[in-house]
Amino acid sequence: MRTRLKELRARDGYNQTQLAKKAGISRQTVSLIERNEFMPSVLTAAKIARIFGERIEDIFIFEEDDYE
Repeated sequence: MRTRLKELRARDGYNQTQLAKKAGISRQTVSLIERNEFMPSVLTAAKIARIFGERIEDIFIFEEDDYE
């Protein structure tokens, strides 16, 4: 999986701490998601998608080898 989270944060002018507060998660979790070291729950992904006005699948992009 890859994520557009960092790109979207930059677009909307959020730092990791601001996004974390809005999404109800820790700043460390935001960092881990951006580095593809942590996959968020569906609920967290939905909160993040709502913050950016994007669809979950447009932020968290699953690639073919993710399904193996």
